[in-house]
Amino acid sequence: MTFNSLSFAVFFGVVFCLYQLPFAWAARKGMLLVASYGFYAAWNPPFIGLLFLSTVIDWVAARQIAVSSTSAIRRLWLLISLCTNLGLLGFFKYGNFALENVAPLMRAVGIEYAPAPFNVILPWGISFYTFQSMSYTIDIYRGEMKPWDSFLDFALFISFFPQLLAGPIMRGHDFLPQCVSPPTVSSRQVGWGLSLFILGVFLKTVVSDTLLAPVVDTVYADPIPSGMLSAWCAAFGFSGQLYCDFCGYSTCAIGLGMCLGFSLPDNFNSPMASIGIADFWQRWHITLSSWFRDYVFFPLGGSRHGAVRTCINLFVTVVLVGLWHGAAWTFVMFGVAHGILLILDFVIRSTPVARFNIWRPLPFQFGLAVLTFVIVTLTAVIFRSQSIAQAGVIFRSMFGLNDGTAPVNLDSADITIVIVTVEILFLFHFLTRKMTIEAAVSRVPWWGQSLALAGMLLAIFFSGTADRAFIYFAF
Repeated sequence: MTFNSLSFAVFFGVVFCLYQLPFAWAARKGMLLVASYGFYAAWNPPFIGLLFLSTVIDWVAARQIAVSSTSAIRRLWLLISLCTNLGLLGFFKYGNFALENVAPLMRAVGIEYAPAPFNVILPWGISFYTFQSMSYTIDIYRGEMKPWDSFLDFALFISFFPQLLAGPIMRGHDFLPQCVSPPTVSSRQVGWGLSLFILGVFLKTVVSDTLLAPVVDTVYADPIPSGMLSAWCAAFGFSGQLYCDFCGYSTCAIGLGMCLGFSLPDNFNSPMASIGIADFWQRWHITLSSWFRDYVFFPLGGSRHGAVRTCINLFVTVVLVGLWHGAAWTFVMFGVAHGILLILDFVIRSTPVARFNIWRPLPFQFGLAVLTFVIVTLTAVIFRSQSIAQAGVIFRSMFGLNDGTAPVNLDSADITIVIVTVEILFLFHFLTRKMTIEAAVSRVPWWGQSLALAGMLLAIFFSGTADRAFIYFAF
């Protein structure tokens, strides 16, 4: 049951109506918790046990950390929390990857090792809710917040269905205070929330799945090279597809949360018009970037111990971000590429030249945004490829270095669709990079907003795509 399905529309309609009934606030929160577990169980019922286990372990660990009298016991309970969450994540997400890479290492030292197949299903959302749950325990350990009194509130915080499967990754100090008293939800707020939901579904169903995904899949489906123009179109098309797919989910989640009276953090801020790689990671998947900044980069020392140490900390953090995305060498290499680029960005920004006003005029800003988008698109080739070898084939095709094999070529209509779609996305991001979506929409008259919503609804209805899962469900 995904946001872009009819079954979810029925599900949310029922939940929203029940939520409006004049029951006690605790009962309404309980209904949301049951709905959240039911939403997750609709995919694979047994895996709600993992969600509940993570919730209980961190609830108990946080309370024990708060009441423990010695630092050793506090560290022990923190270790229990981290080992439980990272252990579940490691087993389900990285178990097969580890076995696949241990066998060649064993053979390299003369030990013949043939492990049995490790066919374990990756639970949807586990990369998100484990990080969310861990952040609560770590914040308690650091003394940045006190243990929450209500287990019902905490369980809802971990499992809140709008953002359960792919974020935004919430923090306890942001969400839990919203559970204290029932929110007052105005019709204007519900209308804006539903508008965001329609926008999110439009980005996913129409732009990502209908316009861009078929073109990208055509090039990446074949191991043989493609023509230069086709390879570049597929690369830029995937950048647009990935953004519209993931931002579409986050926008839906924020809109649904708003309809229920909850405020979720923004996850994207015009990332396609970033100026520099550091700026990109402040605009793309913001809640994940900030999570790794607060719980990995800063504990490693951040930027407090000189330039060399800062570069090392940046590199380690971003490689882990790459590995977070999946158990494959392509994601590791994606992290390595962004780690190197972040170091270069840091070095350039540390030079006196970076402070010159010559870089501030709009034409230079536009050129730097284009350059950054091209560089990010090149790294996305590694992200999209099924293997390092396939990434090499795509790169060789992009630069006209294929081996003479008859290439796969897109037709002119597909090329036009990608060029026009990606250009519109880029220009919109550049024009709105310094404002929120609310501010951008407020500049449009009411009739323009109404026409845009009607157009998006019609496009969704006539898109004719199947209930294609969101890309980040796989992470």
